[in-house]
Amino acid sequence: MQDAAAQAGPGAAELPAARPDSGLGALALVASFHQIPCEPAQVRHDLGLGQAAMSALDIVRGARRLGLKGRLLQNQNPARLDSIPLPAILEVEEGRFVVLGRRFDDGKLRIIDPAARTAEHVDAEAFLPRWTGTIVLIARRANLQTALHHFGLTWFVPSVWRYRKPLTTVLVASFFIQICALVTPIFFQITIDKVLVHRGYSTLTLVAVGLVVLGLFHVVLQYLRGYILTHTASRIDVELGARLFDHLMRLPLGYFETRPAGQTVARVRELETVRNFLTGQALTSAIDVPFTLLFLAILYFYSPLLALIVTLSIPCYILVAVLLRPILRDKTLERFNRSALSSQFLIESVVGIHTVKALAVEPTLKSQWEERLAAYVKTSFVAGLVASIGQNAIQYISKVTTALVLFFGAYAVMNGELTVGSLIAFNMIMGQVTAPILRLSQLWQDFQQVKVSLERLGDVLNCPPETRALAQAHLPPAKGQVTVRGVSFRYQPGTPEVLKDVSLDIPAGQVIGIVGPSGSGKSTFTKLLQRLYVPEKGQVLVDGVDIAQVDPAWLRRQIGVVLQENLLFNKTVFENIALANPGLSRAQVMQVARLAGADEFINRLPLGYDTPIEERGANLSGGQRQRLAIARALATNPRILILDEA
Repeated sequence: MQDAAAQAGPGAAELPAARPDSGLGALALVASFHQIPCEPAQVRHDLGLGQAAMSALDIVRGARRLGLKGRLLQNQNPARLDSIPLPAILEVEEGRFVVLGRRFDDGKLRIIDPAARTAEHVDAEAFLPRWTGTIVLIARRANLQTALHHFGLTWFVPSVWRYRKPLTTVLVASFFIQICALVTPIFFQITIDKVLVHRGYSTLTLVAVGLVVLGLFHVVLQYLRGYILTHTASRIDVELGARLFDHLMRLPLGYFETRPAGQTVARVRELETVRNFLTGQALTSAIDVPFTLLFLAILYFYSPLLALIVTLSIPCYILVAVLLRPILRDKTLERFNRSALSSQFLIESVVGIHTVKALAVEPTLKSQWEERLAAYVKTSFVAGLVASIGQNAIQYISKVTTALVLFFGAYAVMNGELTVGSLIAFNMIMGQVTAPILRLSQLWQDFQQVKVSLERLGDVLNCPPETRALAQAHLPPAKGQVTVRGVSFRYQPGTPEVLKDVSLDIPAGQVIGIVGPSGSGKSTFTKLLQRLYVPEKGQVLVDGVDIAQVDPAWLRRQIGVVLQENLLFNKTVFENIALANPGLSRAQVMQVARLAGADEFINRLPLGYDTPIEERGANLSGGQRQRLAIARALATNPRILILDEA
């Protein structure tokens, strides 16, 4: 098994060969069984593990990165080992992992230890005390060449389905809450029609105690439902947010260069709107609708005439929703666009505050901000007004329905067709019919917002990520030879070519300079070398291999880049230098800092290498930021070093 740091340069020595990562080795072994090549160093890089050993969850994530299916089972009993598909990864003492390769009829198990490089047959009774009860199942997908599906509500289904058990508990709790709502009117009917007429004090006490117990049961169920729903929604939030961010980070550079950062951030924030809809009203409405039909049937049992009045009110609710739908949707979409423009302007103003103050244009920006803010507030006001009109219309229909039921119900009582208790119970049950309808009308309005959110999110999630090798082949470290054959490139179809039929051969170890006027394509050429851009025609080869056929992450780890504008993150000096190679020791970080001429000024900082760098390196000079960027580029011991006007 190849060591996980084999391609990471001198800093990789921090992962000692004497203590290999057993989880990574087990994953590579099982992947090879499924005929999926696995480069350990690349998997470690993709998961951002740094020096940390793989956990069971990391193995599952790593399997999915390789295009395999992974599933984590914890707290399993020994009998589970008799039914799981093999090979499987088992966790043993001290957080180590082994591979269960085969079960034998005589009770022995074939255990493969990737860390010790051993395979042995052991008695199950001897092995089980070492096993922690954790199993990682890995299987090959039915079709690895998955097509890019259009983003929609189905994107959320796997994450929601994974938590079907707690969500089912929520539905069961909602079922019993509705039962409580049905029983309460019956208690009132009994009290009025039986207890008051016959002066049944003992029955009155029994009914009162029953209502108290029922109320307690109702409150406890509502609390448990709210707790489970909130807890599950938080877990779904984490998973959906991780999936969205992962996709965002895998998008090509061109996506970000053609969209303002503020609009991208606004689109990402729309994820919460959709999640709230799916795990909130939409979920509880799944139980509301069937019970609404049940309650409506019970109303017909009390009085067909009064129930007919309630039934005829339902089309009125639907009519209001249908009439307001197009207006509400347009205003909701406009509100989102106004909000995105405001966010974009705010981010630009804050990021470019140095330029703003240098040019003394604060009053101009203030005026522009007020214009954008006023437009957003006006749109929000109109959208809120339309929603309010809809809600008030629905409330009015509800009140008219109540008045008609009271009028005809009173006539029925006076004519002896209904008892007073029955009329009161009818009104209480009617509330259980109209309340879900009111919630559904609000749900319909929320759904218009969700449709807009889905469209905005679709702009991110429908964009195909960078093409990459489906499985990580065992690629050797690059030597550094670069060959460019007839490369042409343009930013957009129909625009002039930035580069036209460029051919170049750069032997490994050679230092060259590319000069030209501003806008001649020098930076574009370096981005083509990193496969940040894809040429319109021609090839770029590294060591004779077309970079279109290799994983972009592997390629970029072979290249060190110092950009025209060097961005430093809000981390320590040490963490910024070791960003691309977290396994570097302190001595190795100091070594690359000396090579970049940064060691001297770093040692003068208050905390040296542990000094926090402010956002975008605001507490450092331009020259200091550039030297740190050079040190960061050298930290991976790159075979190719690009200095873009650095």
